[in-house]
Amino acid sequence: MVKEFISQLPPDKLSPFAKHPYQVREDAAMDELVESVRTYGILSPLLARPKGEGYELVSGHRRRLAAQKLGLPTVPVLVREMTDDEAVILMVDSNLQRENLLPSEKAFAYKMKLEAMKRQGQRNDLTSDRVGPKSVTRDIGKDCNDSQTQVKRYIRLTNLVLPLLQMVDDGRIAFSPAVELSYLTRDEQAELWDLIGREDATPSLSQALRMKQLSREAKLTPEVLYAILTEEKPNQKEQIRIKTESLRKYFPRNYSAQQMEREIMKLLEARYRAKGRGER
Repeated sequence: MVKEFISQLPPDKLSPFAKHPYQVREDAAMDELVESVRTYGILSPLLARPKGEGYELVSGHRRRLAAQKLGLPTVPVLVREMTDDEAVILMVDSNLQRENLLPSEKAFAYKMKLEAMKRQGQRNDLTSDRVGPKSVTRDIGKDCNDSQTQVKRYIRLTNLVLPLLQMVDDGRIAFSPAVELSYLTRDEQAELWDLIGREDATPSLSQALRMKQLSREAKLTPEVLYAILTEEKPNQKEQIRIKTESLRKYFPRNYSAQQMEREIMKLLEARYRAKGRGER
């Protein structure tokens, strides 16, 4: 029988889960959570397990931060004994249905869950070419409606160097090209990241596929990378480029490139309409 109990514990006595893949961001959603906790309290207990002389938080990292911001002395916690792999699977599953998960969060969450399930002897089909029964191959990504293939693609992102992975989270590199770039060596990725910064250009899917193939053939030299990245794409003719870094100071720090673009277009459209009214 699983041993568990509910207790009121100080937030500072709950240590974060080791290698927690989900970011606890101090953004508008966190502000809303803080106000909700201020008004209604914590309605659902956090989940933790005994660890050493304290407790390790399995689920509830955002609620813990909200409680700390409000200075709450204790929070309700469901304490349950569980193995490392059971804790990983519960931690991943309790967060996968959150809105606005970053690609990197899903990538490392899927990887952690897969490794835990492999240790439990439940599956190995996501790391091989063999595809098992549908009832088995869908279970890791079923909560997010991700197929076996899509789960494998997300896990590939964990092979990206951190600067490139951050660009995926920021929306500067699209998901599909990012998956293909994950097959480049770490040195090739580092060279590519440096080129992206210097040339203010990102690879398209077709360019990423060519880079991947040339990397396999050991022909992806810095000169070849530069030649591919600086090609003029059909949709980039007569394009005005503004470096993202130049715009950051005008937007909230958690804004992605797409969000900044939408806000800029709204302002331009409003100015255009105002100018049109003034000329009447």
